[in-house]
Amino acid sequence: MQLFNSVESLNIYLEGCRNEAKSVALVPTMGGLHEGHLRLINKAKECADVVVASIFVNPTQFASGEDFEQYPQSPEKDIENLEKRQVDALFIPEISDIYPQSQDSDYDFGELAQILCGISRPTHFKGVAQVVARFFDIVKPDVAVFGEKDYQQLAIIKELVKRKYGNIEIVSVPIIRESDGLAMSTRNNYLSVKERVRAPLFYQVLRAAREDLESGKDVVLTAKRAITELSESFVVDYVEILDANTLKEITPKSKEIIIISAVRLGATRLIDNIVFRSANV
Repeated sequence: MQLFNSVESLNIYLEGCRNEAKSVALVPTMGGLHEGHLRLINKAKECADVVVASIFVNPTQFASGEDFEQYPQSPEKDIENLEKRQVDALFIPEISDIYPQSQDSDYDFGELAQILCGISRPTHFKGVAQVVARFFDIVKPDVAVFGEKDYQQLAIIKELVKRKYGNIEIVSVPIIRESDGLAMSTRNNYLSVKERVRAPLFYQVLRAAREDLESGKDVVLTAKRAITELSESFVVDYVEILDANTLKEITPKSKEIIIISAVRLGATRLIDNIVFRSANV
């Protein structure tokens, strides 16, 4: 695995790859890698000849008072894990590389960025789009791979590609879970021992909501029940049941349903979702 800290050196490497007609896949991360990230690497290796991973904790997607300064980092372990997965190139840039003065920051995704996590984190998705666009401009990948745990983020990135990068294929990987069902996340490192024992209840409630919907129960009542049950153990940000392809209200034409939620357990914010085929299909 080759390590790059500058845009110039990475571009020279990638130019050589393209001169050999090799396709390139990008896996952007903020580090603190776990098995969920490494599954993205596996998928990227299936999709392209050369895999570029990046590690960059992006300041523009953190609001004031969030955990930018404390975000879990484990660079030595991350490099070791990426080498084991035979990543071709690792890009660890400086902030000045990602945010030169000319970098565009005008990313407005309308309602898509204002619902769900966008309500409590109104600047978050603008920052996500800004950093992903910059990585796309630098790497110019044929394929970019993202996880489905950050489902709204995935939808924003797909919209970004539709608007600006029609030649990039976005590939997504389903949520990877711990043995007790908790969705893998770097922020799980924040959980205390007692909180970690309680955390799997999040997925259990969402799974029960899916069972209710599949048995024909009302969408609104199912969401209310999930909120009530989650509120016993968590501070609930939202629980929504939506069309998975549009993140809007379910219609008779909806082919896939998503139950999507964000909660707080102590100081830790957790997100999760379940996507499944509509009974109408």
